Amino acid sequence: MMQYSAEDIRNALENHELTTYYQPQYDTINGQMKSAEALVRWIKPDGTVISPFFFIPVAEESDLIMEIDWYVTELVCKTLVKQNMMPQFPISVNFSRRHIQEESFAEKLSALVDKYDLLHPLIEVEITESAMIGNEDKILEWIVSIRNAGFKVAIDDFGSGLSSFQFVKDVPADVLKIDKSLLSRNCEDEKERIVLESIFTFAHRLNINTVAEGVETKEQLGFLRSCDCNRIQGYLYARPMPEEEYLKLCYEHKVVEEATDILQSQSAAGTMNLLINAIFRKYPLVIFTNLTRNSFYMMAYDNFTTTSCPSAGIFDELIVHGTSTMHPDDREIFATTFNRTKLIEDYYSGIQTERLVTRQLGDDGIYRRVETVDYFVKSNYSEDVLAITLCENLPDEQKTIDEIEADIKKLSELNVDDIMIIIKKHLINN
Repeated sequence: MMQYSAEDIRNALENHELTTYYQPQYDTINGQMKSAEALVRWIKPDGTVISPFFFIPVAEESDLIMEIDWYVTELVCKTLVKQNMMPQFPISVNFSRRHIQEESFAEKLSALVDKYDLLHPLIEVEITESAMIGNEDKILEWIVSIRNAGFKVAIDDFGSGLSSFQFVKDVPADVLKIDKSLLSRNCEDEKERIVLESIFTFAHRLNINTVAEGVETKEQLGFLRSCDCNRIQGYLYARPMPEEEYLKLCYEHKVVEEATDILQSQSAAGTMNLLINAIFRKYPLVIFTNLTRNSFYMMAYDNFTTTSCPSAGIFDELIVHGTSTMHPDDREIFATTFNRTKLIEDYYSGIQTERLVTRQLGDDGIYRRVETVDYFVKSNYSEDVLAITLCENLPDEQKTIDEIEADIKKLSELNVDDIMIIIKKHLINN
């Protein structure tokens, strides 16, 4: 194997022999190009193309790799500028872990991208999973600064090393790139399929987009569709290509497969996501409760009146917390209606639904009407008493001018005693 010294690589960098190739990333379901990854190549004066495998490891031994990363980033910016009159697709750029220690990295990246008058979301910062081992606090701070500057962050090669689900849970990344090693058995091995399904499930629950790398066969594509993988990257659709070829591809913007009925081609997981999105439009808070085990977990959407609810834990504690957020006049009836012991008794007495409208304090300090509905459900695998709670924000009660005038007319026909009775009833009900 040919070995190159750091001096050889630096000379190549200074002589502009390093360039970028681009490998497109496609929508897993409809085959449309959505983005690309920039890959560095060394093209010698005689036209020989040197793979990064032969020189990047040497560059990574020193700060030379940082110079290469910034050089590649600028080439990517120039490529994006050439797309001004055609569809612009986001491009991910690999950065060494050495940048984590670089002062003002996000500011430097912003200045470079602003120099070419480009939108920040067009650049995706890609860092390998292995680079995130150790010094987690510093890495989290680094990633947050990048995302605060408007750039996206991708975790590359996930699954190639000692993957930490705990760390991925805490990292505010936008994209998880699944390493091709997890597809090594063509997605036909049961254990391989189980591992992949688990990764895609937890990624989607964390609202992280997924990209499968190294996709080369129809079998892999078919399985990835069933897992609702967002994008694929690999030889099945496109190899890494020079800039000129990539720009031509962007200009043509063709799909790699004929269009099909999305309801037939998408996976069961994809259909379920559509259903969940539809449910969340009406019910921005959904709670799953095991009343027997006194446990719960919830799925909350952005537009619920309050975001202070715990996401999982003990159901009795959830009701205590929920009661504290209610209007003082509604607290007793809320606590009584959704008392766990009472709910279990209601279930065994044949009641199927519990429904209550209360006023709940929002994050903005305003009380708003919320309808909470408990549906008792039965599992085929347990005798536990289960419930699904749907919470809906209700519109404020408003009357038309005609209704108000009619009310005033009615009041004018009443005596003082009758008016006092109406007022007392109103106070009791509200």
